[in-house]
Amino acid sequence: MSLSSCVSSLSSLFPVSLEEVSAAQTASPPQSPQVAFPSPPAMAAPPCSQPKDQGLSCPDEEGPSTTKGSEDAASLLRDALHLKKVDLVGFLLLKYRARELTTKAEMLSRVIKEYQDHFKVIFSAASECMQLVFGIDVKEVDPIDHSYVLVTTLGLTYDGMVKDGHIFPNTGLLVTVLWVIATEGDCAPEEAVWEALHVRGLYDGKEHWIYGEPRELITKVWVLEQYLVYRQVPDSDPACYEFLWGPRAHAETTELIVLDILLRVCRRDPSSVSFPSEEGVSDEEGA
Repeated sequence: MSLSSCVSSLSSLFPVSLEEVSAAQTASPPQSPQVAFPSPPAMAAPPCSQPKDQGLSCPDEEGPSTTKGSEDAASLLRDALHLKKVDLVGFLLLKYRARELTTKAEMLSRVIKEYQDHFKVIFSAASECMQLVFGIDVKEVDPIDHSYVLVTTLGLTYDGMVKDGHIFPNTGLLVTVLWVIATEGDCAPEEAVWEALHVRGLYDGKEHWIYGEPRELITKVWVLEQYLVYRQVPDSDPACYEFLWGPRAHAETTELIVLDILLRVCRRDPSSVSFPSEEGVSDEEGA
């Protein structure tokens, strides 16, 4: 599988609209997005337990209404779990920025609430999103009380918080650039880097809602941080440029570790996790 295909798989985590994240930043973490869903027991109830005027029949009665009722309940549950994942991502971002630990009990009481039976699915999806999109690992530090710390992935010491009022960590994008360089044989043409960024919806000179303006990051910020080297290709005319790992990247991680994450991205089911949209996380973050 090509690097472009792998990055395309990763891009499935990103929103197609900007409406969910604004909603997650204006509501407090304990609150769910302002969309009403039946509680799990109600959705799990057999169709025959619903009022007959809803057009649902008992499971043993064949007919399209039974199938539609089951499909509607499953769809509602999927939507509810997705919104809980949006809530949890926003909650974890708040914990990361505050440098605070969290626990399973806190996540259950403040975010998951009535969907506790689905904690494993919600937590797994939110953790994957945190790592692949924001470059943050959710690590268990105490298996007894199930407490978790949020740290930058790959062992990087860069926290990804740019001091220009941008509220989201951008370490996930740095990891993507390191991927590209590693797969290109330690030295990536600038065109290859931009190709990977385009797949993730980032364009030269265009502000991205998570990462900001990408050229500033890849040619200045991360060069100054010594994670990247950006240089002109020797004897190129017209001038063209390339990227290499900087000394800080070599000191803090290895290409094998970076490529291991890339392989996991390539193997993942693109439909298994979808990234919350901008409005959803914004809502949670604004709490």
